[in-house]
Amino acid sequence: MDEKKFNKAFNIFILAGMAVAVIIATALKAGAVQTGRMLLFVSAFGSLMGVMCSVCSANGIVLTFLFGIFDVTIYAVVCFISGKYGNALLHALYFLPMQFIGWHQWNKRGTDTNDKVKARRLSLKQGVLYAVVFLLGSVAAYFILAHFDRSAADSFIRVAVLMDALSMMCNIIGQYLLSAAYMEQWFFWIGVNVFSVIMWSVSLKNDGGGYAVIYLIKYSFYLLNSLNGLRIWMKLSKGQ
Repeated sequence: MDEKKFNKAFNIFILAGMAVAVIIATALKAGAVQTGRMLLFVSAFGSLMGVMCSVCSANGIVLTFLFGIFDVTIYAVVCFISGKYGNALLHALYFLPMQFIGWHQWNKRGTDTNDKVKARRLSLKQGVLYAVVFLLGSVAAYFILAHFDRSAADSFIRVAVLMDALSMMCNIIGQYLLSAAYMEQWFFWIGVNVFSVIMWSVSLKNDGGGYAVIYLIKYSFYLLNSLNGLRIWMKLSKGQ
């Protein structure tokens, strides 16, 4: 199977698999819960917009930012309701405006006339700088979020808060690198997806929220897509 056929088949798998999984999970949870059904349906729609955003991003298509507007807005609301304030503020105050900035930047890099963006790579010095920023930012974010968190107050390290902090820093750096069309964004998106799977797994175990299942499925598919995105962007940025 050549590159074009593989990407097409993989994209269909991600989109179809996500759609089927979300529909089934939503139907099952809607019948099991007495309250919060509207939030469940809105979460499902946001997840479908999110996977469209993620697939377009992996393939270097500027429409990623159009779908991203719906995804990040809905996710911000759900995170706020579920008490994940770090991610809620991040999506509302950072991710949403970055969708418009990214659209503008990608058009400047060729997506207005070509199918895919002209990707580039960080220098070694830039890579080390972003790694240091990630580590220091994660530590700072953890202590700030832990200060306001009231769950498991007697725990030395609060897993849910730690995953929230790590995910938040990966999101911040990954979104900037995405908008600037850097290949290294995918290392941070892989981190986002791993930490988010853990975070929503803990949330599902602790409170059994119906929408937690939706986001657990969502980030599992995102993880597969981010691995494919890294593969594609390594080729798109080759020689840059």
